[in-house]
Amino acid sequence: MHWKRRTTLMVVIAALLVILAGGGAWAAGVLPFGNRTAAIHGTAFDPNTPAPNFTLEESGNKQVQLSDYRGKVVLLYFGYTYCPDICPTTLATLARARASLGADASKVQVVMVTVDPQRDTPARLDNYVQKFDPSFVGLSGTLDQITPIASEYGIYFQAQPPDSSGGYSVSHTAAVTLIDPQGNRRLLESYGTTSDQFATDIRSLLP
Repeated sequence: MHWKRRTTLMVVIAALLVILAGGGAWAAGVLPFGNRTAAIHGTAFDPNTPAPNFTLEESGNKQVQLSDYRGKVVLLYFGYTYCPDICPTTLATLARARASLGADASKVQVVMVTVDPQRDTPARLDNYVQKFDPSFVGLSGTLDQITPIASEYGIYFQAQPPDSSGGYSVSHTAAVTLIDPQGNRRLLESYGTTSDQFATDIRSLLP
């Protein structure tokens, strides 16, 4: 009987750690939305958690606020254009997920914020993200602007020492934050989430 009590205690502790690691997120496998529930694949936040607003620059010297996309499900990703593998894989996955939504694709906005503002100008970002989907938006700014924004979303990034040719990589958290049409953080998707799983989770947030 003692091992049963120990096992139960370990399960409870593990569940608490998941909740704490998610920054107030739930560990449940269903996401309440309106009068329905849906199976989810990401870590769910409390639905009353507002997504921190911010202003950065898009191509053409256009100042863009996250709140400009209120009314859509926003998929917010932090990456960079020189990323050799994780970023292009993630953006390709998001493009497939959006395409699979049919008419509902117009209710979804993918936003990529650079973690390499030294090289990623707004024009370069715009050209990069639109190769995956013409609707995708890339945002840049100064390092001083981007660092606190990334921190608010739990995103770590750090440029690595340059190689002999002056090139360098940027280590960063490879997660995607899903924000509902009301502007609340709802889901955190880890790297490796499939396009079908993204599509399912996006649909759970659509009105």
